[in-house]
Amino acid sequence: MNTKTPTALRTWNRDALLAPDRINGSEILLRTLLLEGVECVFGYPGGAVLYIYDAMHGNPDFRHLLTRHEQGAIHAADGYARSTGKPGVCLATSGPGAANLVTGIATAHMDSVPLVIITGNVATSLLGTDAFQEADIVGITQPITKHGLMVRHVDDLARTIREAFHLAGTGRKGPVLVDIPKDVSADTTVFRYPDTVHIRGYEPDPAVNPELVDLLLAAIREAKRPLLLAGGGVVQAEASAELLQLVQRTQLPVTTTLLGLGGFSALHPLWLGMPGMHGTYAANQALQQCDLLVAVGARFDDRVTMRLDDFAPHARIAHLDIDAAEIGKLVPASIPIRGDAKRVLAMVCDRLAAQPAAPEFPAERAAWLRNLAEMKERHPLRYRDDTSALQPQYVIEMLDRTTEGNAIVTTDVGQHQMWVAQFYRFRHPRSLLTSGGLGTMGFGFPSAIGAQIGHPDRLVISVNGDGGMQMCAQELAICALHNIPVKIVVINNQTLGMIKQWQEVIHQGRYSHIDLSGSPDFVKLAEAYGVLGLRADNREDAERVWQTALRTPGPVLIDFLVSKDELVLPMVPHGRSLDDMILEVPEA
Repeated sequence: MNTKTPTALRTWNRDALLAPDRINGSEILLRTLLLEGVECVFGYPGGAVLYIYDAMHGNPDFRHLLTRHEQGAIHAADGYARSTGKPGVCLATSGPGAANLVTGIATAHMDSVPLVIITGNVATSLLGTDAFQEADIVGITQPITKHGLMVRHVDDLARTIREAFHLAGTGRKGPVLVDIPKDVSADTTVFRYPDTVHIRGYEPDPAVNPELVDLLLAAIREAKRPLLLAGGGVVQAEASAELLQLVQRTQLPVTTTLLGLGGFSALHPLWLGMPGMHGTYAANQALQQCDLLVAVGARFDDRVTMRLDDFAPHARIAHLDIDAAEIGKLVPASIPIRGDAKRVLAMVCDRLAAQPAAPEFPAERAAWLRNLAEMKERHPLRYRDDTSALQPQYVIEMLDRTTEGNAIVTTDVGQHQMWVAQFYRFRHPRSLLTSGGLGTMGFGFPSAIGAQIGHPDRLVISVNGDGGMQMCAQELAICALHNIPVKIVVINNQTLGMIKQWQEVIHQGRYSHIDLSGSPDFVKLAEAYGVLGLRADNREDAERVWQTALRTPGPVLIDFLVSKDELVLPMVPHGRSLDDMILEVPEA
């Protein structure tokens, strides 16, 4: 059996890719991925995908990045997808290889990230026999994928891959898994690339109800204390321009969720900050006092709402979302609008533009905006201005100041994630990549690699805690090997900072198993992989080493040593209302 790449495919040529050659399933997979516009596949080989990897041999058009762990591969694919808006692709073998993807699949599912996950499996004749490295990965991942299926015949492979990309990248985006048994990747058939995709019963972009849009407009006109809550759906729908246009026409104040950061510029005077557990005073008070809340592409996560029975108690709720299942799931909506955020916001703006005169708003609206502006000024985000030490918030402010908000920033999960959300002023969509819904440690660094592959000319900064950095530190190897110029920031406080904070504030200082002393010397670890390592423990050195990192053309790791006693504030403890904010901790 000839499993080598046909000569015609050794140079990119669409006509050659579409030729009805008789080829094996592995060649069909590679051709289909190229025709779908895939720039890079992140993966790790194994026995069940050997035919697929053999098909890659000698094919310069097919780019594959060999990570050092399957979890690194899927987080890198995730970072590529979040930063570009295009589906990310990862590839793993059967059994443990596929199982190592589960955390990354759940991460993408929770945050509606378009991924196409390709796994190998044992031959169809061995399915269900507990063969070596067999696992029902479709069954395992059913609750955390948008769709998943196994291809049992090579004739179905091209169509299935095409459908996977369509499903992943339309409607409410998400991860789609395609499991390919080993004999399917080896069997041959005549290649047929489907011209169109039609999936019965799948309606990803439904028509928007114009009557509900008119109802929303009327509510905006009548509201005395309106507020717009922008979520990750604004970013996913590429709706930032429409959102800005709506705000300019209506003077709606805006708060953006963690995944919505960058969807509306943090420099705009009507932006109130991020709401929720570690949100700003102005954003949380706006939620509690508003009489109209317009939520766009936000799912009312518990870290935003806190106590649901006391969330936005005076507000009429308008909820715009592509997924009907989210509307009314947690917060009842009197104006439920299902549809793509870009399309809905464009309809609202078009109706406003068609009016003969600018809309008139209640006189109380101006007082509401003044009140919110005063809250922002009276209760800004702050931290101890101690020049004898290096504060993590100072580091994040330095990153923002020196990049003018133009970098792509990825984070892991924990205190550093919240400090980035608070102190880096995101101006552009797709500039913050972070694990929101699942809160996945180990996500930050490999996702930055994927973002850098998608944006080779952009500055990509990966901000990590010393705990999360150790979960995927092995991917330093591919940064060094391929000269991927990610700037890797480690906020090193020698502890599991967020858990320590909760144990301090909620559990009266009963610290339990949060000590990370014994972690490696991150500078030496970076150097062992061939990456430049730098360190700073004061402001002067921090500024100096960061400038060195910016001037260095390749990857750099910077270890910033900070106090383990620094807290993320404000904070709303679990089980409390957004009104119950801890703004500062009293001095002992």
